[in-house]
Amino acid sequence: MKSQHYSEQTEGTWLALEIGNSRLHWALFHGKSLNCTWDTEYLPESVIQQLGDWGAEEQRGRGAEEQRSRGSSIYPFPFPLSPFPFPLLLASVVPQQTAIWQSYPNVRVITLEDIPLNNIYPTLGIDRALALWGAGMSWGFPMLVIDAGTALTFTAADGDKNLVGGAILPGMGLQLASLGQKTGQLPQLEVEEIQLPPRFALNTPQAMQSGVIYTLLAGIKDFIDEWWRLFPDGKVAMKGGDRNLLLSYLQELYPAIASRLIVEPNLIFWGMQKISMSR
Repeated sequence: MKSQHYSEQTEGTWLALEIGNSRLHWALFHGKSLNCTWDTEYLPESVIQQLGDWGAEEQRGRGAEEQRSRGSSIYPFPFPLSPFPFPLLLASVVPQQTAIWQSYPNVRVITLEDIPLNNIYPTLGIDRALALWGAGMSWGFPMLVIDAGTALTFTAADGDKNLVGGAILPGMGLQLASLGQKTGQLPQLEVEEIQLPPRFALNTPQAMQSGVIYTLLAGIKDFIDEWWRLFPDGKVAMKGGDRNLLLSYLQELYPAIASRLIVEPNLIFWGMQKISMSR
């Protein structure tokens, strides 16, 4: 469902932007098709204003290369985009960042009111809601989405698109970091692409990894088992930066569960695409 290559096609082209807690996550769509994705740092407000100025220059006949040479060096797109600016669909968990993007031409900010899930509560994260909507509309409801990011979240909806609820806990990296930061004798560890450590470890780093990894995997298994007890035909989709590492561990410990998982990093963008089609 994902293409890594940029196409020169521009008819029906639009941009999706997810403003995360630390970075901007971008996607380029051609109609219903996801063309490519990339990440950037936050952009200064002056650069966002220049994006609109470049669009005006484009309309006056100047090319994208000339626009960039006369504008800021902080160009957020990994390829020339022309004609410009494309429509932008935006979802954000950072209100201050949302505000500065209001100056971008032809922007639409997605809120919880735009997502046709039932029983949504007001403080549900827009990222969780969009990922659930994207997964459910792509693979079917009932759907449970596991986001293996900085925080590990579970978000679920039943076959009638009613929000069942979910859970939030520290992700793998955050758990390891908290042990190193909040204790006097434990080292600072980061998430590594490592094989499963010994469950009963004989050194401190492996003991930390064992404690975090095995309890995290047991928790994931418990939530999935309960999900399938409630909804035997329910789907489970996983996203997030630690998804592949956790999947490899699940394949080793719980292969029957791992074989049924849908692993898709772009669930939020698919949710935005479904929203864009409903306009």
